[in-house]
Amino acid sequence: MKHIYQILIVALILVSCSGEKKNSVETVLEKGDLKTLREKRGSLVNEQQALSDQIKLLDDKIKVMDTTKNIPLITTFKANNEVFNHVIELQGNVTTKDLLTITPEYNGILTHVYVKEGQNVSKGQILAKIDDGGLSQQVAQLKIQSALAKTTFERQKRLWDQNIGSEIQYLQAKSTYESQKEAVNQLNKQIAKTTVRAPFSGIIDDIITEQGNVVGAGQTPLMRIVNLDNMYIETEVPERYVIDVIAGKNVEVSLPVLGKTIATKVRQASDFINPANRTFKVEIAVPNKDKSIKPNLTARLKINDYTNEKALLIPQSVISENAAGEQFVYVVSNKNSNGIGKAKRVIIKTGKTQGDIIEVLSGLVNGAEIVKEGARSVRDGQSVDVINYKEDEDGE
Repeated sequence: MKHIYQILIVALILVSCSGEKKNSVETVLEKGDLKTLREKRGSLVNEQQALSDQIKLLDDKIKVMDTTKNIPLITTFKANNEVFNHVIELQGNVTTKDLLTITPEYNGILTHVYVKEGQNVSKGQILAKIDDGGLSQQVAQLKIQSALAKTTFERQKRLWDQNIGSEIQYLQAKSTYESQKEAVNQLNKQIAKTTVRAPFSGIIDDIITEQGNVVGAGQTPLMRIVNLDNMYIETEVPERYVIDVIAGKNVEVSLPVLGKTIATKVRQASDFINPANRTFKVEIAVPNKDKSIKPNLTARLKINDYTNEKALLIPQSVISENAAGEQFVYVVSNKNSNGIGKAKRVIIKTGKTQGDIIEVLSGLVNGAEIVKEGARSVRDGQSVDVINYKEDEDGE
């Protein structure tokens, strides 16, 4: 019986196929009968209309059942804990404490200049000599007088030790000798001022006054000496950072002219607030082994004033504000395998900013998925389609 049913089914299929072949468009076209052609066309038009009606019914049902048709497309990113080093950007000038224009301590003619521009000198080295105006001859005469006074004093002392002579004679001899000795010392000190010595080791940067010129004590600049080893940058920091910018803080120094960027630290922060501009001075050490950094170069500074080891950072562009002035972002939750999830409005509190990045102090948890592109068109509780979902999964 089972075989009979199978035979009947096959027969029906063959008949159906032969009937379809008999009435196919190719067959009708081969016959070339006008009436048959019109009948076939009318049959196809009816079938087309029936299919259109069925398609419309299916579309209407799909519209009712398809909940994803009007879901906005968005992209997201995850806010994860990271180190946030906030910096303040300032400008400063390179300088050194070992930069000095040397002036003489004695009035007279500059008789000798013993160094040249660009020459390295050591601390205490003789740089120049000023005519002493006869002080050397005076010292020679005073030394003779001092020697006589010394001899007289020593002789008078021997007599006094033997209880010979008066006490007044002994004291007068002693006083005369000490006076002569002090006079010689004073003249030697004056003569020492006629010799110009290097106050520290460095380079003679400029010879300002040539030998043969008359110079005045403390007035005439003789030469400029500089030491490029102990360089630093001085800048003025607004008083609101007085607690945060202290000695030891990290600094990134950029020297545009040299194309250099140096990592260093704050060497000293002043305790004095300038009442004129409400700032305090800061010194930043600058290593200069290759001697390429020169005094008065302009430097750009990024001084670290705040660090958060576990900060949540987001772009400022994703933050909106409600009528109450509260800041909020949209977080995606309950996301399925197709990337469809719910947008939830979350009120946040923010902290410091750096460029277009802002620190979130509260409202978000580590790993929160935040709406980025499309954030302005999303509503609280609305379904969203995260189009970067698959990319994120692949990347993980």
